[in-house]
Amino acid sequence: MTLKRSPLLEEHQKLSAKLVEFAGWEMPISYPTGTLSEHDQCRNACVMFDVSHLGSVLIEGEEAFEELQYAFTNDLTKISPGRAQYSHLLNEKGYVVDDVIIWWLGEHKFEVMPNASNTQRVEEAIVRRKKKLTINNITEDRAVIAVQGPTSRKVLASLSAEAARVKRFHVREMDINGIPVTVAGTGYTGEDGVEISIPKISAPVLWTSLLEAGCIPAGLGARDTLRLEAGLPLHGQELGEGISPLQANMQWVVSMNKGNFFGKEALQYELDNDPSRSLRGFISESRRPPRHGQDILLNGEVIGQVTSGNYSPTLGSGIAMGFIPTEVEDGTQVRIRAKKNDSDAKVVRLPFYRSA
Repeated sequence: MTLKRSPLLEEHQKLSAKLVEFAGWEMPISYPTGTLSEHDQCRNACVMFDVSHLGSVLIEGEEAFEELQYAFTNDLTKISPGRAQYSHLLNEKGYVVDDVIIWWLGEHKFEVMPNASNTQRVEEAIVRRKKKLTINNITEDRAVIAVQGPTSRKVLASLSAEAARVKRFHVREMDINGIPVTVAGTGYTGEDGVEISIPKISAPVLWTSLLEAGCIPAGLGARDTLRLEAGLPLHGQELGEGISPLQANMQWVVSMNKGNFFGKEALQYELDNDPSRSLRGFISESRRPPRHGQDILLNGEVIGQVTSGNYSPTLGSGIAMGFIPTEVEDGTQVRIRAKKNDSDAKVVRLPFYRSA
């Protein structure tokens, strides 16, 4: 299979990044500084991620609002043009097909950002009722750079004061040094920051400018440890087939009172009967990282599996997420089974880390 390439690939190669296949794209997993250093830099200063593998679907038309309301779970009436919203796409069983960010750019203009492998599914869901919409997949026409960390806005302000002022979950179209960009106060690290969509031909210029301003590059390895500490779900692990927003403790993403939306009936049934399991956190008593697929045991009985696990640089121990019966209380001691040595762990409520 021929891998898709980010417009920033040559920049990663210049920086000796370790490149891997991710969702059909060739992307940097780390740079010579290493994942731990990149993780710490994001928690304490500023990093930038190339997230061009994410999808970008532009939707325009007078019926765009109505169709997005039907296609996704959250309620767009909670926001307005110039704002961004996290939402879920469900199937008829109420399971999460994808989680997306919706950028409301203008009265009848939206940009939906799905996960890399789900762009076509999202497009199909939006046109399910065959309304008059203009839909344009612009994924390969632009790059997306996520600037994240407590000093990210200070670094960005050296390039554009306007971009640095974009608030959390706000979105604005503007120019940076004459280049048209879209800046949104969103991210996937648990830290403050923005994501910048920029035409692909201009992306290397912005990347270099950020690098010169003191923002170091970070790869997908650090992005994963950061999102895990922040208790943020990953599609294909904490979200996907067989998993509803209710089981993932994300009922806040579902607006049952907004009117009809695809998958609502199945969610209502689950609400009426209470989910049998819920997504929880686990802090290991050792530094050994739990891994995806390992069994979680209580009193010798398997009660679930690890969906995501890794070493937490911030906590200095292994952490994990996984689905277990809802009746298991926080603070309960469990064991996580590994091939060689099991780990003792404690059930905790997510997230593991919150930014100050």
